[in-house]
Amino acid sequence: MRVLFVTVPFKTHLYVFAPMASAFRTAGHDVRFATAPDLTDAIGAIGFMGVPVGGTIPMDVMMSSTEPDRGPDRSNLPVYRPAQTDYRKVKDPFTELELTAFGSSTLYHHEDIYEDLVQLASDWKPDLVLRDPFMFGAGLAARVSGALDARLLWGADTLAQLRADCYGEGGGLHRSEGRPDPLRDWLAPIYERYGFPFDEEVLLGERTVIGWPTWTWRPKDVDYIQSRPIAFHGPHKVEKWMFEKPERPRVCITQGVSHRDFNFGQTGAAETLFNAVADLDIEVIATFNAKQLGSASIPDNVRVFDFVPLNALLTTCSAVVHHGGYGTMATALELGVPQLVVPNIYWNEKWWASVALANGLEEQGAGAYVADADQLTPELLREYLVKALTDPDMISNAHRLRDEHLRTPTPNDTVAVFEKLVAQRKAGGGTGPLT
Repeated sequence: MRVLFVTVPFKTHLYVFAPMASAFRTAGHDVRFATAPDLTDAIGAIGFMGVPVGGTIPMDVMMSSTEPDRGPDRSNLPVYRPAQTDYRKVKDPFTELELTAFGSSTLYHHEDIYEDLVQLASDWKPDLVLRDPFMFGAGLAARVSGALDARLLWGADTLAQLRADCYGEGGGLHRSEGRPDPLRDWLAPIYERYGFPFDEEVLLGERTVIGWPTWTWRPKDVDYIQSRPIAFHGPHKVEKWMFEKPERPRVCITQGVSHRDFNFGQTGAAETLFNAVADLDIEVIATFNAKQLGSASIPDNVRVFDFVPLNALLTTCSAVVHHGGYGTMATALELGVPQLVVPNIYWNEKWWASVALANGLEEQGAGAYVADADQLTPELLREYLVKALTDPDMISNAHRLRDEHLRTPTPNDTVAVFEKLVAQRKAGGGTGPLT
């Protein structure tokens, strides 16, 4: 079986795909990645073949220059913690859909990418296309080759949520006809140029692989394949101290790498985070670079590193403060570490992953939604951190989620599901329920 992965040019997204790609490769299948030219070196560095499609888009310039007004300063307002289902309450979902169409079309789809994907599909003829949820052009590769078209989520399935909020649940074909639809307006002419109609499968695929736990919110009417999230941090160096048991409780603070790599949005301020832990009898490992640190004073109990592999570090940590990203979430779940989530602020980005995770952790009693980055205070974080370190129920619930996590089907199991689906399609059975 030939499997084509199509991802946006973020290393963090590539690393979400890597365990699944490895599972297909070790099962004997031929695997390739298609992405923007500037990510192909990173693909080669982790042992896969990267095929450049489209051109390079200056992501750092685009993302920092096109960020809309964040609205009024909320630092002195009561902390507001939304639920994943709050779209229809706090914002017009059509506005969110317009932002999604604008961001996906300008950031991820170079003008040449469609022709390149069609050519790749015609030449290589993949049997399965697994794509980032925002790489809508990848559906062309699936249709040209007759491949099964599936999404691999790195966050909550907010696109399906938006489609339902805008056009109603049910997922029927052409359900948006006669109503404003910026995604259709963008993609329909492109698909029709290559002889394919626009329908909901262009956006949501035929199947969706979801790595987010079953206790995180997800929309109805999507055919999900549940798969265990596996943390992958790319090439890295492990040092002995990371595994050594610390004399005091150890806490990791990380705000991810995508924001700092591409200089967009707002993360939790280092000064605020450090002030929260300065007077606690703990050891803190903070993964910040010089720009994130700025002029912040580093307390005596804080050690700062540009990067630390979390699969090593969190084995000795009693809690982790993070932005709600896939890799940190997967590592903390696997190791049973209580999680305190401080979502980053950039457009509607917080809705795509961190809010659903934070909501679920609170409901499960295994962590907390502390505050968005622009409303975080040292006092608030200190309060939650003390609880994460001392509350036996939170610690026990984190261990319970670890056990549930380890019982979740692995990427190896997911490969077996797709092997059956592809075989069924080739035998003329379509992609309905497995028989």
